[in-house]
Amino acid sequence: MDFLHSDRYADSMSALSVDQLRKAVADGSVDTVIVAMTDMQGRLTGKRIHGQFFLDEVLKHGTEGCNYLLAVDVDMNTVAGYEMSSWERGYSDFALMPDLNTLRMVPWQPGAAMVLADVQWLDHTDVVASPRQVLRKQIAALEKAGMVAMCGTELEFVVYKDTYEEAWNKAYRDLTPVNQYNVDYSILGGSRIEPLLRRIRLAMAGAGMTVESVKGECNFGQHEIAFKYSDALSNCDNHVIYKNGAKEISSEEGYALTFMAKPNMKEGNSSHIHLSFRGLKGELVMADDSDKVDGMSELGRQFIAGQVAHLRELSLLFAPNINSYKRYVPGSFAPTAIRWGRDNRTCALRLVGHGAGLRLENRVPGGDVNPYMAVAGIIAAGLDGINKKMKLEPAFQGNAYASDSERIPASMNEALDLWEKSAWIKEAFGAEVQAHYANMARIEIAAYGSAVTDWELFRNFERF
Repeated sequence: MDFLHSDRYADSMSALSVDQLRKAVADGSVDTVIVAMTDMQGRLTGKRIHGQFFLDEVLKHGTEGCNYLLAVDVDMNTVAGYEMSSWERGYSDFALMPDLNTLRMVPWQPGAAMVLADVQWLDHTDVVASPRQVLRKQIAALEKAGMVAMCGTELEFVVYKDTYEEAWNKAYRDLTPVNQYNVDYSILGGSRIEPLLRRIRLAMAGAGMTVESVKGECNFGQHEIAFKYSDALSNCDNHVIYKNGAKEISSEEGYALTFMAKPNMKEGNSSHIHLSFRGLKGELVMADDSDKVDGMSELGRQFIAGQVAHLRELSLLFAPNINSYKRYVPGSFAPTAIRWGRDNRTCALRLVGHGAGLRLENRVPGGDVNPYMAVAGIIAAGLDGINKKMKLEPAFQGNAYASDSERIPASMNEALDLWEKSAWIKEAFGAEVQAHYANMARIEIAAYGSAVTDWELFRNFERF
């Protein structure tokens, strides 16, 4: 991942201008504009709007969506416990206000463009629990401190020869992965599925993203497509568009593709997040070549110290589902120990690069992560480390799996407890955000606790 050059969002990430959209609607090459927000689970939700109506009305005033979009479970069931949205409050609307910096073509859908929206109440105040607004708040706090965050996410996924419908009808059993052995870095293994991977890469390039590479991974049928880093907001925007688009394209091609953190007993899907702080004009505030050990400035050390200090209480943002915690297995390349190390993949936090390329890799998030929430957490922790001038422990040497280090929470229950009781979380994100995402976790824990699983049936059906 090349961290040597950088462009700010408004300068380079917009793949389509409003004038270009007007011309495309006029000549018929675009007839639909998707207006989408990101929900708590990191999924795109919204509307497909007729192109001319978007230009005439939505461009000026935005559009509306039911506020339950930020108050439902994964299955879109209305659930209790959310202050902002309930039967008692009437499930009213909020406004989806297009961020025109995100306007782009959707090359894998004929005649379609897309724009992401910021979520506001009808009086145009922010819906503070919206993931994009949570990240915007942390970006603003960082900018006030004279810095910006540069970010890159690395998403792994597993591809199956079954369609999504076939996988559902099989109850997700006996699916056939596109590779039936470990194809980590294998050119031959990647070639077996290159037509699909190539189509995804070219489609994302057409949607304004800078594609770097694709490689095989460890799990059977597992691959990763990497994109160039950018500022934190644009990178998270690209992350959710890519994730949605990759699944749409794989479905069109007759495959099922999953970013689920732990789809089977083999290696899980990670979403490592690379992040560094820069000055407002691109100055290298974290790097210091005079430091011959790690190449870090004192500010860089404080940034990492903040990550170490707050990682456990932020775990709910890095691992937002029950399944997320099953990925943390010793020796699996998913971390268990809260330590930092120089290019040490056994640690939760891995420092890589030099000079302009220096950045910290957070290896905790899985493919199911909501990138806005996770990146917001990393920024908040880093800024707290800097503001409090936290001291950084020495880099860990050796196998962190075998160390006596503090551990990543082993369950969503533990992560919820840490999140809910943290005074710092309340201070950094606000009481409303803390309560909102605690309720999300409680809903998932309750749903899981009441389910009768295959494990229980096989273990108990005949024997009891």
